[in-house]
Amino acid sequence: MKKLLFSIQKNQEKPSKKRRAWIERGPIMEEYMKKRGTMLIVYIPRELDHHFAQQITGAIDQELERGAVKQLVFDFSDTDFMDSSGIGMIMGRKRLLSYSGGTVSAIHVNDRILRIMQLSGIYKHIEISQEPVWNHRKR
Repeated sequence: MKKLLFSIQKNQEKPSKKRRAWIERGPIMEEYMKKRGTMLIVYIPRELDHHFAQQITGAIDQELERGAVKQLVFDFSDTDFMDSSGIGMIMGRKRLLSYSGGTVSAIHVNDRILRIMQLSGIYKHIEISQEPVWNHRKR
């Protein structure tokens, strides 16, 4: 069976350049991240826990390594929960982006997430906006 799978994989044609880029970035990039010029917007899901923080960190770091990102925006419009790994993820990206003179901000932050950011002290390092989402559409 292994030999058969190997021969099938070996005879498959190479994926296109666009497909290879998608494979390298993975589905996380496609679903939760949008790039507009030098701004990278990261849409945080309902729960920002260790599992998601670990996945999205790799995808964000790949974009930061390319050097084209000057502004990183975390959109918390759908988020109800964030633990310490979420705080670490944000602060780590802030540190990386500060080396190139970039900025990090959080938008559409609800009262619960704002309270976590205040208690952790993250509000001293990034710009936070609680502006409501009036015209919120699915990505």
